[in-house]
Amino acid sequence: MNERYSRQQLFAPIGEEGQKKIREKHVVLIGAGALGTGNAEALVRAGIGKLTIIDRDYVEWSNLQRQQLYSEVDAKERLPKAIAAKRRLERINSEVKIDAIVGEADAEQLESLAVEQRPDLLIDATDNFDARMIINDVAYKYGIPWIYGACVGSYGLSYAFIPGRTPCLYCLLETVPQGGLTCDTAGIISPAVQMVVSYQVAEALKVLVEDWAALRGKLVSFDLWTNEYAAIRIDAVKRDDCPTCGHRPSYPFLSYEHQTKTAVLCGRDSVQIRPSSRRQYDVNELASFFRRQGLRAEANPYLVSVSLGAKRLVVFADGRALVHGTKDVNEAKTIYYRYLG
Repeated sequence: MNERYSRQQLFAPIGEEGQKKIREKHVVLIGAGALGTGNAEALVRAGIGKLTIIDRDYVEWSNLQRQQLYSEVDAKERLPKAIAAKRRLERINSEVKIDAIVGEADAEQLESLAVEQRPDLLIDATDNFDARMIINDVAYKYGIPWIYGACVGSYGLSYAFIPGRTPCLYCLLETVPQGGLTCDTAGIISPAVQMVVSYQVAEALKVLVEDWAALRGKLVSFDLWTNEYAAIRIDAVKRDDCPTCGHRPSYPFLSYEHQTKTAVLCGRDSVQIRPSSRRQYDVNELASFFRRQGLRAEANPYLVSVSLGAKRLVVFADGRALVHGTKDVNEAKTIYYRYLG
């Protein structure tokens, strides 16, 4: 018995055979915020064979309250979350292969991973339903299980979507929700994060050891502050005409028009802008460009941060940009095109 995983292997539903299966599996984690860092650490400590982390953002001070892999140094350096997570996780378990992707988990990125690497599981740790609908389409198109998780305030919910066995997220929602509470409007407490992570990781381990009968099969929701809990079966929402999991799937959220170009980020006065065509910047040259205009610009190998009075423009090497200090998409676009148009 491998001493490192001995206590996990003593758990009968996993055992030595289950541990071997975990070691052979590849998980793609979409998002490296609160849910993402919790899932990542648990899976790496459990001995997953390979973990791919995709995240578009960088570490900020407000993340440190609940995003457990990051340190003050990461926030000071504005290190991309995927990179900071990879560095920390490699110190936790050097046996796990970890790939870090600093970028958007868009349809092109996720389909490429699905086709080229055939991951065994996708885990949702995002903060918006546009991304989740893309995950949902990719999962059902390529037959990959995925585990949904969300939390805000003291509330959380989770469900394991299994292609061929369960209805999909589109069946459950029919359309992408608009509005509602976010961590920006309602805040969030770390116990809610950890509870959702626990549900997600438990279902993930069942999938990884292929114990399909043990899957919960219910959408679970809870509120830790009001002491409420519910678990409901959603089998009845399965639709034969669903465009994702029905008889004639079209996977609508993989089409170009459904790929968001701008997004107001959860928990911050910030707007992300993604250019219509992919770009690749030399961050040092870009920093010099801003400095020649009399602007204060700081760069690391992954991004450039530019002070614009009360606002700040952050440009990543892949062309994406974050405009901090506003939730107004039009204002953010004006700032973006003034310097990068």
